[in-house]
Amino acid sequence: MTVRSGTPELARVLVVDDDPTSRLTLQTVLRAGGYAVDSAASAAEAVSKMDEGRYELVLSDLGMESPTAGYRVMAHARSMEYRPAMALVTIYKSSETEGRQAFVETQDVPGLLGSVADLISDRATRRIQRRQARSS
Repeated sequence: MTVRSGTPELARVLVVDDDPTSRLTLQTVLRAGGYAVDSAASAAEAVSKMDEGRYELVLSDLGMESPTAGYRVMAHARSMEYRPAMALVTIYKSSETEGRQAFVETQDVPGLLGSVADLISDRATRRIQRRQARSS
């Protein structure tokens, strides 16, 4: 855990999304919430970053360079010894709006930060339970 501007960072999060706007938005929101955030624009870049560093949470877009790229990111995250928490982020088309819609609305930033905190907390609880089971 590093300290930036006098504020301790809560956890390391990897954001994976090929859409620069979505990626930057998630990075900005998570950093403002106190998280250390790295980003990747493709499944291959995400795999490389997971191999180089440890993350408490991996947030990945489902379809990037291919419709299954997000699943490849999640499969690699599951194979990591440090076992990060994982969540898929998706953009969907809405018939009511002509553009793309994110699963997180702007006004739901507290909900996003709460979900991230819950995922990281659940991961920490599982790690403690595994350690206790091994020492028993």
